[in-house]
Amino acid sequence: MQTVSAVKYFRNTKMNEAYMKKIIVFLFLLFLIKQSISQNHRFVDSLKEKLSVEKRLDTNRVINYLHLAGIYIFSKPDTSVYYANKALLLSQQLKFNEGILRSLCTKAFPLSVLRSDSAAVSCAYQAVKIAETGKNRTDLVRAYFTLGSVYIHIREYRKSIIYHRKVITFLERTETDQMSGCWQHLAESFIGLKQTDSAFFYIQKVLADDKVNNRIVPYNTYMMGSVFFLKDDYANALKYYKESLKQDANETKKDATDCNIGIANAFQKLGRPDSAIFYTRTALKVANRTGLPNEKLEALNLLEGLFEYNLDIDSAFKYQKSASLLKDSIYNLDKIRQVQLIAFNDRIAEQAEAERQSKLFNKITIYSLMVALGFSLIIGAIILSNNRHRKKAYALLKGQQQEIVEQKAKVEQTLRDLKSTQTQLIQSEKMASLGELTAGIAHEIQNPLNFVNNFSEVNTEMIDELRSELKSGNIDEALIIAAEIKENEQKISHHGKRADNIVKGMLQHSNTGTGAKEPTNINALADEYIRLAYHGLRAKDKSFNAKLTSYFDPELPKITVVAQDIGRVLLNLFNNAFYAVHQKQKTADMDYKPEVTVTSYAENGHVIIKVKDNGIGIPDAIKDKIMQPFFTTKPTGEGTGLGLSLSYDMVVKGHGGQITIDSKEGKLTEFTIQLPISNL
Repeated sequence: MQTVSAVKYFRNTKMNEAYMKKIIVFLFLLFLIKQSISQNHRFVDSLKEKLSVEKRLDTNRVINYLHLAGIYIFSKPDTSVYYANKALLLSQQLKFNEGILRSLCTKAFPLSVLRSDSAAVSCAYQAVKIAETGKNRTDLVRAYFTLGSVYIHIREYRKSIIYHRKVITFLERTETDQMSGCWQHLAESFIGLKQTDSAFFYIQKVLADDKVNNRIVPYNTYMMGSVFFLKDDYANALKYYKESLKQDANETKKDATDCNIGIANAFQKLGRPDSAIFYTRTALKVANRTGLPNEKLEALNLLEGLFEYNLDIDSAFKYQKSASLLKDSIYNLDKIRQVQLIAFNDRIAEQAEAERQSKLFNKITIYSLMVALGFSLIIGAIILSNNRHRKKAYALLKGQQQEIVEQKAKVEQTLRDLKSTQTQLIQSEKMASLGELTAGIAHEIQNPLNFVNNFSEVNTEMIDELRSELKSGNIDEALIIAAEIKENEQKISHHGKRADNIVKGMLQHSNTGTGAKEPTNINALADEYIRLAYHGLRAKDKSFNAKLTSYFDPELPKITVVAQDIGRVLLNLFNNAFYAVHQKQKTADMDYKPEVTVTSYAENGHVIIKVKDNGIGIPDAIKDKIMQPFFTTKPTGEGTGLGLSLSYDMVVKGHGGQITIDSKEGKLTEFTIQLPISNL
C-alpha cells in the first residue's frame, strides 16, 4: 500500500511541476505583453504631452498628429480618423503639401477599416491625384500603396493587386521594407481571391525577408496559416494561427481578432465546434470594443453557423439577425445612395432627351410635309413623261446591267491581285525578318570560325614540330606536342559544332515549317534571339551599344508551340525594341543609357514573356492602330507594317494566347505575351 501511495504522490508531484511550468510561461508572456503595452502607452502619452505643451501651429505639430493617427489605425480607428483630420486641416492652413498628402493617406486607412468605403477611396484617390501632379517617386509610392491597401480592406482584391504592382515598379532594390510590404499585401489579396499558389509564393518571399532582417511580424505568420487553410491543411493552419497569436503581444487589436477568427475556422473544420465558439466569441469581443466592421461580420457569420451546427437555433437566429443588420450597413447603404443618384440623373437626362426629341419631331414633321408636297409634284411630272421615256429607260437599264457585269469581273480580278500582293508582302516581311536575323548570325558565327581558323593554323605549325621531333628521336617531346594537337582538335570540333548550331537555327527560322507544335524552352529561345537581334543592328551601326537585361524564371516549364513562329514573334519585338532605343539615342542626352529587358515567368496557367525598352515609346493616338496590317511608324523603306500584325496572328490565332502593349511616349514600351502552358 505504501508503494502505491508513493507512486501516486510521485505522479501528482510531476503533474504539479508541469502545471507550474505552464503557469510560469503564461505569466512571462503576460509580462511581455504588459511591457509592450506600457511602452506603447508611454510613447502615446509623450506625443499627447508635446501637443498640449507646444501650442505652435507648425509642421512638427502635423507630424505628431500623424504619429497618433497611425498608432490608433487598428486599435481605435475612430480616434485615428480624428487625428488625421486635425493633421489635414493644419496642413491645408500651412499650405504644407507633403502633410496634406500624408494626412489623406493616413485618414484613408482607418476609414477603410471602419468600412466607410466611398470616403476611404475618395481620400486615397485625392492623394494619388496630388502625387501624380507632383510626379515625386516617394509620393507616388505612398499614394499607390495607400489606395491598394484601402482596396484590401473593402475586399476589392483585384484592384489592390494592380496598385501594389504599380508600387513595385517604382521601388528600388534597396527599399526592401517597402517591397516586403507590397509582397505582404499581394499575398493577402491572393488569399482573398483564393488563388493559393500565388498567395503561397508571395508569403514565402515575405517570411524569407523577415528571416534575413531578423524580425517577427505576427500578421505574416497569420497569413501563412491562411494559405494552409486554403490548402485544406487545417492542422498546420491552426499551428500558424496560434503561433501568430503568441507573437502578437497585442501589437494591433485587428491582428488579434483575425488570429482568433482563423483559429475558430480551423477548429470548425477539425470538428471541434466548442473550441471554435470560444475563439469566435473572443474575436467578437475585440471587434466590438475596437470597432472593426469586417471582423465583426466574420465573427457573427461564424457564430451563426456554429450554433446552427449545434442545433441551438435561438442563438443562431440571434447572430444571423445581427450579421444581417451589419451587412446592410456595410454593403447596402452606399449602393442605395449611388443607385438613387444614378436614377435621379437618368430621369433628368430622360426629360432633357424627351424635350429634345419633341422639338426634333416637330421640325421633321414640317420638313416631311414640305418634302412630300415636292415629291408629289415630281411624281406627277414623272408620270406624264413616263410613257414617252419607257423604251429609252429600258435600253439604259440594259446597258447599266452590262456595265455592272463588267465592273464585277474587274473587281474580282482586282481582289485576286490584292490577295497575291498580300501574299508577296507577307513573304517580304518574312524575308526582311530573315535579313535582320542573318546580320546577327553573321556576327555570332564569326567567333567560332575565328577559333577554328586560328587553331587550324596552330596545328599545322605543331605538326611540323612533331615531325621534326620524331626525326630527332625525341619521343617524349613528340608525345607532348601530339597531346596539344589533340586538345586543339577538340576545341576546333567544339567551335565547329557551335557554328553548326547557329546555321541550323538560321535554317529553322527561314524554313516555312509544317506548323507542328513541340515542347520548347522559351528561355533559351528568347536568349538566342535577343542576342541575334542585337548583333544584327550592331552589324549595321558599329557605334550602337545597349544594355541587355534578362530575368528568366529558371523553373519555367517547356510549352508546346511552333518554335519557328514564336521565334519570329520574339525577333520582331526585339528588333522593334532595339530600333526604338537606337532612335532615342540619336537625340537624347549623353546620360541616356539604352536598355532592352526580357522577362519570363509562369502565372495562372500561362507563360508570360515581357519585352521592355526605354526608347521613344508609342504615342497614345496610334497605340490602337499598331497591330493593324500595313501600319508602320518607321520611315518609308524601313518597314512593311506587317511585323506586329503577323506577330499578333501567330500568338492569338495560332497559339490561343494574348499580346498587349503598355507604352509611355518618350519613355518606354513594354510588350507582354501570354501563352497557355497546356497548348496541344
